[in-house]
Amino acid sequence: MTVEELLARARRKLRRLDPHEALDAVAHGAVLVDIRSESQRERDGFIPDAVLIERNVLEWRCDPSSPWRDERVSREDRPLIVVCDAGYQSSLAAATLKDMGLGGATDLVGGFQAWRAAGLPVASGSGGRDGALDVLG
Repeated sequence: MTVEELLARARRKLRRLDPHEALDAVAHGAVLVDIRSESQRERDGFIPDAVLIERNVLEWRCDPSSPWRDERVSREDRPLIVVCDAGYQSSLAAATLKDMGLGGATDLVGGFQAWRAAGLPVASGSGGRDGALDVLG
């Protein structure tokens, strides 16, 4: 299977949201989960109020049964909108979360770059410490 086939398979599981749909979903209780690295956030900025969880620990933070879960993103009834830089990595991550039982997981079409291009709120800097540290205790 090629990466393009893997991406297409992941996206068939999702109802992806454009930036304005994502903003509306957040107003109704969804959580944006920014999986970009700290260096990307430092370079480009971050979405205020997004939960910052780097990709390498996402599953541990979102799994309701994980001792390393983050209560903001590990509720099965809470819609999650995964955000990466351009909307590719986030599709694979959101599909994995759906496979884990987080049925409300999806991603942002075009990622952070589309959010910023749509003129939606962006803050400068990295947004502080994320959930990537101390994965296993």
